[in-house]
Amino acid sequence: MNSTTEQAPALPEARRVPEPRAGKPAAAGQRKRKGGQAPKQSFRSRLRRDKQMLLMMLPGVAFLLLFFYIPILGNVIAFQDYQPYLGIGDSLFVGWQNFVDLFGNPDFIHAFWNTLYLAAWQLVFLFPVPLVLALIVDSLISTRVRRIFQSIAYLPHFLSWVLVIAFFQQMLGGAGFVNNLLRDMGMDPIPFMTNPETFPVMVVVQMIWKDAGWAMIIFLAALASIDASLYEAAAADGAGRWRRMWHITLPGLRPVIVLLLILRIGDILSVGFEQFILQRDAVGAGAAEVLDTFTYYTGVVGGGWSSGAAAGLAKGVVSALLIYGANKLAHRFGEDGIFAKKVG
Repeated sequence: MNSTTEQAPALPEARRVPEPRAGKPAAAGQRKRKGGQAPKQSFRSRLRRDKQMLLMMLPGVAFLLLFFYIPILGNVIAFQDYQPYLGIGDSLFVGWQNFVDLFGNPDFIHAFWNTLYLAAWQLVFLFPVPLVLALIVDSLISTRVRRIFQSIAYLPHFLSWVLVIAFFQQMLGGAGFVNNLLRDMGMDPIPFMTNPETFPVMVVVQMIWKDAGWAMIIFLAALASIDASLYEAAAADGAGRWRRMWHITLPGLRPVIVLLLILRIGDILSVGFEQFILQRDAVGAGAAEVLDTFTYYTGVVGGGWSSGAAAGLAKGVVSALLIYGANKLAHRFGEDGIFAKKVG
């Protein structure tokens, strides 16, 4: 029995890959690092590769440097008896005395606790509204109705707080539309805009009307990233709308919810400056005084530059600690938070 060996047909000359000559390195596309990894690019090659993106980032970086990072150096006046006509270089250094005086000031303690009280109202009643709106919009079948609803919902975000407060004043003020209607019906007017007891409710309603639609966009983007096949498989298994939302939608939104909650907790001491200073005279400082307005009236209006800087610096440090603590808590629950937990 004759054994014959079949040979594979030779490749055409045009398709043959020439072997690298001895003594010369292989081409850059053929070289590989150990373990099959691509070769590491040098800093200059990465710089050339990302040149356009870096140029696009320059205006934003310059803006942050000029208006956020460089002014941080001015916090040194929190440790001085700062006098504007002397300047930072010649003002007397007093150490921690401004902070001691600040935490012994009853007005600062009142502003601090009032800020936490109003922030709790916003966190409990404002934070879930964008999520609910996103779920409602996502459930709409008609694309046209969905676009109209989105446009109406986030349009107030582009209005300034001056216009928002003026709108509420025209609707709910003492001479506004609602109270004039109550007078025509023989009823007593209701002090919606001047009642200190209901001021937290009014603050939350104003913020919902202005910013809930804009925050809804983030949740809509997260909803769009959820795999549609999961809903199809759940529907095939007999899961209804509520079960699909509980077992698919909310778990898919959990990373975004955790991230936004951490950022909101870190910003909890910044409940809003313009919104409160515009209504401070109407409801009184007892109801509308927060850390931002305290800093403004103490430092700018009252001339206590060092005390105002100390209040702002204390607020920034506490906010940073809150973000760090909330992010560590998110890691304990298995979420990435603002940045992923380092492994190894």
